Amino acid sequence: MTSTSWLAAMITPEQDFDGAPLLRREFTLDDGHGAVAKATLRATALGVYEASINGVPVGPDVLSPGWSSYEWRLRYRSYDVTAVITPTSVIGVELGNGWYRGRLAWHGLSNLYGSELGFFGQLDIEFADGHVQTVASDTTWQAGPSATTVNDLYDGQTIDARRLQAGWAEPGFARDGAQGADWTGVRELAFDAGRLAEPVGPPVVRTGVVRPVEVFTSPGGKTLVDFGQNLVGWLRFTVQGEAGRTITVRHAEVLEDGELGARPLRSAKATDTFILSGGRDSFEPTKTFHGFRYAEVTGWPGTLTADDLEAVVVHSYLERIGTFECSNDLVNQLHRNIVWGLRGNFLDLPTDCPQRDERLGWTGDIAVFAPTAAYLYDVKGFLQDWLLDLATEQKAQDGLVPITVPDVLKYCPQPAEFPAPESSALWSEASVWVPWALWEAYGDLGVLQKQYESMAAHTRRVEGLLSANGLWDSGFQFGDWLDPDAAPDQPWAAKADTAVVATACMYRTARLTAQAAGLLGKHDDEAHFNALAARVRNAFAEHYVAASGTIRSDCTTVYALAIAFDVLLTPELREFAGNRLAELVRDNGYRVSTGFAGTPFITHALTDTGHVNEAYRLLLEEGCPSWLYPVTMGATTVWERWDSMLPDGTINPGEMTSFNHYALGAVADWMHKAIGGIRPLEPGYSRVLIQPQPGEGISWARTSLKTPHGEVRAAWTLDGGEFRLEATVPDGVAADVVLPDGSRHGVTGGTHRFEARVGVLVN
Repeated sequence: MTSTSWLAAMITPEQDFDGAPLLRREFTLDDGHGAVAKATLRATALGVYEASINGVPVGPDVLSPGWSSYEWRLRYRSYDVTAVITPTSVIGVELGNGWYRGRLAWHGLSNLYGSELGFFGQLDIEFADGHVQTVASDTTWQAGPSATTVNDLYDGQTIDARRLQAGWAEPGFARDGAQGADWTGVRELAFDAGRLAEPVGPPVVRTGVVRPVEVFTSPGGKTLVDFGQNLVGWLRFTVQGEAGRTITVRHAEVLEDGELGARPLRSAKATDTFILSGGRDSFEPTKTFHGFRYAEVTGWPGTLTADDLEAVVVHSYLERIGTFECSNDLVNQLHRNIVWGLRGNFLDLPTDCPQRDERLGWTGDIAVFAPTAAYLYDVKGFLQDWLLDLATEQKAQDGLVPITVPDVLKYCPQPAEFPAPESSALWSEASVWVPWALWEAYGDLGVLQKQYESMAAHTRRVEGLLSANGLWDSGFQFGDWLDPDAAPDQPWAAKADTAVVATACMYRTARLTAQAAGLLGKHDDEAHFNALAARVRNAFAEHYVAASGTIRSDCTTVYALAIAFDVLLTPELREFAGNRLAELVRDNGYRVSTGFAGTPFITHALTDTGHVNEAYRLLLEEGCPSWLYPVTMGATTVWERWDSMLPDGTINPGEMTSFNHYALGAVADWMHKAIGGIRPLEPGYSRVLIQPQPGEGISWARTSLKTPHGEVRAAWTLDGGEFRLEATVPDGVAADVVLPDGSRHGVTGGTHRFEARVGVLVN
């Protein structure tokens, strides 16, 4: 539906009703037109909404319309409600603050997009004879109070069951005057319907339920519930107690000294409050969400048991397409942690973390995690929708890709010593790296077509930031953020020179933008960006690579990036870099020494330069810092810091200690491609490479992927030097199968089995 077809107005209640008003509109069907053939409701809000027809929810979604760049792009959702329309019907709507008016970021600010909630909806009813009746949001609607008295995404929701108004969303409510006495009218808000946009991505829905594994009493006498899994969502339960009794639920990801470890939440209260009516009350706080494994419950009538409540898992609806499993149980748990981290942070947009006073769409995290995400789930629509916001924010800032999308930080005060916002390596690179990851994963050229202007604008902007010598060596950079050797309160203090990191990133970006231009037939741009890439590559060689091959700052991250991005000029330099990288990894006892920039690429770089066993040893190390250290500490999601929890069970003293942060889980891309052995030879897996690379510590692995052309599967075992592989390829797809002995086999659709002799794997 185009903007010219809208008859609806954006309406807001005359009273705010504690930030959670109810809206209703009762209507009767037009006579004389036969049966209802189709009824479609289109709805959106300034805030979040839940809509119903005659008390029946119009869809499974929650927290709609989600968070977009509201200034330019407000998404609406469409619902087929034909089955619930009756001769007299009611459209009912519950509103909440959501991202539009609730607290955002760590500055303690609310109302960053606006101070008034609003609803915009239009129900079009088509009859058998072609007549269309439209019921749209306008000033004839009514508004009233809900049972919710507080709602905020960070702080939680308060529901007073004594305020529930039965039947408010059904016909006949308030007709006799006894009901609805405190209801008021609505007024129209100024609103440009040109901002309305159909969503490209899926809605946020309830995706599952997790039951408690234990209810216990803490050393301080608190009742704690352990769900056994760090998840994102809320609690749901039915309870009965005396009227006015208050049940309070606090949420946290971890325990410390046996009590709820709430300090990492910073200022987020993450607390839901429920006030009982005296009858049998059912509670579900759908206007907030929490990242938690543990809940502290106070005020429960009687003795709380594991049968009394459940955790509802909430995130964007995504189809699982990729799997991985191997002989190492800790690695399997790591992979499950990566999957759960994706689920928790893909709630309408790719967030950095789902629990503290942040939950922002940090561009750097998804820039490196996109290939992993695109393998595990079908994230094409989800990330395309986010990329539309990225391009919109970027266009409004003269090509600058902000560090968070939507860019709410532009409304927040920054310390005076902070530099003015500017493009940041790896973070702003999301404008190029994410669409390229989607192109490789799904083979849809339309992704690049839609995002090319954004890709080119970013690359040109950074071109203008380069020094005369061709290096990106000025301005603020995050660099190898959260290097494990940096002090907890100095996450920027990495071993890797920030200019080396930035220049390597720029080379990769220029190359990818050139390739995108070529695919789209933009050959002048292709030539320009290829020349830019060559200039940056030569500058990197001249200023950062010594004659011996040593790269400035001589640490794992700079070698990993130089190899992974192919920035080195000669095979000899590449070989030296691989050998030096492997040496550094060995000298560090196979413990991780990279931060956000280096970690996603180091295992790829080792494997691609012939150091497969070093890559395996790095993955399988259990000492801190390592991927498996958190697993040995009981982690069920990936942590922000390698040591978010210290070996003694205390929480890292740093300000940033999220226990659900997917970026470091980008190692799963290597697990899928190197251990599992599946990677695309052409975008979208129209041609496939199946090349498992076995290494020390894993004796079998199997992985699968639903590609646009069908499912690809690979399963291998290694026993006493005998390597066996079973590979399945969809009909119509050609695959190259490369065995560890170097032999190459071309196959097409079907299941194929291979054997090879593998030499003894050594350290």
